[in-house]
Amino acid sequence: MGNAGHIPTVDICNLSEVRDENILVSRFASYLQVHHKLHLAHRHSFYHLLLFTKGSGTHTIDFSTFPVKPNQIYFMIPGQVHSWNFEGDVDGYVVNFSTSFFQSFLLRPDYLETFSFFNGQAEDSVIDLPTELQQPIIRLFEEIVGHSAQNNAFRYDLIRVLLLQVFLEIDKHTYAHKHSAVPSFNYTLLKNFQKLVDKHYISLKRPMDYAELLYITPNHLNALCKEHLGITAGEVIRNRVLLEAKRMLVNQNLSISEISYDLNFNDNSYFTKFFKKYVGITPEEFRKKSL
Repeated sequence: MGNAGHIPTVDICNLSEVRDENILVSRFASYLQVHHKLHLAHRHSFYHLLLFTKGSGTHTIDFSTFPVKPNQIYFMIPGQVHSWNFEGDVDGYVVNFSTSFFQSFLLRPDYLETFSFFNGQAEDSVIDLPTELQQPIIRLFEEIVGHSAQNNAFRYDLIRVLLLQVFLEIDKHTYAHKHSAVPSFNYTLLKNFQKLVDKHYISLKRPMDYAELLYITPNHLNALCKEHLGITAGEVIRNRVLLEAKRMLVNQNLSISEISYDLNFNDNSYFTKFFKKYVGITPEEFRKKSL
């Protein structure tokens, strides 16, 4: 699955027994039996959903570690780095789908990005299902597994409809929870800021650049971030740059100079100082530690 220093990217066609390049649906216990090497750090070229119904241990997404427990669902977008460390028997459901799986079905190509759990922030992508949602969501996954096993011409559309139902039910719950804490307009502004950072963090490094794109003042943006995220707007941008630096150090066999150039730093020494200041170790040390 790759050499040392180069953490592999897994494609659906490498995982799917039926060699379907757009969708894979499976019970998690049987998926683990076939793909047991996936406990090693890797990333996917597809969306990855994992609902645990049984098991314990830990799951690491983009260098943040979460305890595994029943009735917990993980949402991952392409490119995120993750690894598992399970204890005992684990089961649930896994659904992998390509970035194009919904494109022919929905007019809005960015529709999935509107869900908070698909924003690429690890802490938003792990959700403990409340009691009232547990059985309805499990029933939906059972239906998805059932349709995937049939040779029906409409099975993929049925799976798309059921997956959208899963997303909407969970988003309704998470939005209601966040909505009570963050007024609607501010919530939308913050979400848009995070999406803009994700798109432009290499070229735009200053909060004022994003404030301009959002038609608000830098002070307003900063106050919003501090109040609702607990960090400044500058830290949001910086954290995104650091996350990409970590991903590149772990995932690609690039030199530190190449990484610094790709991340738009003036020179290698400035990138090394920046990384050490906020991570506490140099890029080289981080790379060695992650092997």
